[in-house]
Amino acid sequence: MEKKYLTTKELAELLDINEKMVYQLINEKGLPACKITGKWLFPKHLVDIWIENHVINRPLPSQGILSSMIIIIGSHDPLLEAVISFYNKNYPEHPVVYSPSGSMFGIRALKKGLCHIATAHLIHEDEKEYNFDYLKEYFEEHEVPAVINFCFREQGIIVQKGNPKGIKDIPSLVEKGATIANRAKGTGTRLLLDHELKKAGIDPHELKGYENEFSSHMEVALEVLSGRADAGIGIRAVASMLGLDFIPLRWERYDLLIPKPFFFEKNIQRLLGILQDKEFKRIVQRFDGYNIENSGRILFPRD
Repeated sequence: MEKKYLTTKELAELLDINEKMVYQLINEKGLPACKITGKWLFPKHLVDIWIENHVINRPLPSQGILSSMIIIIGSHDPLLEAVISFYNKNYPEHPVVYSPSGSMFGIRALKKGLCHIATAHLIHEDEKEYNFDYLKEYFEEHEVPAVINFCFREQGIIVQKGNPKGIKDIPSLVEKGATIANRAKGTGTRLLLDHELKKAGIDPHELKGYENEFSSHMEVALEVLSGRADAGIGIRAVASMLGLDFIPLRWERYDLLIPKPFFFEKNIQRLLGILQDKEFKRIVQRFDGYNIENSGRILFPRD
């Protein structure tokens, strides 16, 4: 029967290291451990998880998983949600599971092999491109996923109907003493706000509500609708859905990031095929603030 707890000596033998190194791993690398009556014990199941979490070049999700579902993690987008709903109605035996947790979270999940597709809209410092710099930071050259445009969408400032605060741009959020609903760190929208504040020479903490974080564009818009916030950075689509006013900032590129080993899999191609289908155009008509002229276009690798 496998032991549930390892001694320092047993763990050192398992890891093939000196016992002194075990103590260093506890202090510097967060090795799971507990001290009882002056002796260290190491829960075997937590040690296994700790080792797994330190694996580099983690394998991608198994082909067995891909044969039954597609996992998408990354930036939130209501048009993508609508496309996924359409896909799942037509292919219920091969569902898409979507976790909209932010662009950076999607890229990190892709690197760790936790999903098949990540979604992102991370603006470059020079404002000329999206996502590529971040992919280079996280992936080796041979690992960089394929980048497919899903859409362009309009980002801006969502304000209450009639814009009672008279907000007209990013600096006026501070000048008018507006309280904002912010997106979480790691989201492309939060990055855009921080980028615009830096350009305007504004310390983020001058902005009321900067620390009030919400997980989606819709949650931000609902804070504005309720009156708990005067404004929030988000996309035109959700402002229109809730009858709120919108001050445009820029059109941004929103991409799908797909590891090359998965790109030609049947389920992935079936999902991408919707972007070329007339049904996609009908779905888009339900929303404001989208441009799908380049939807489905492969941006990387380039020809």
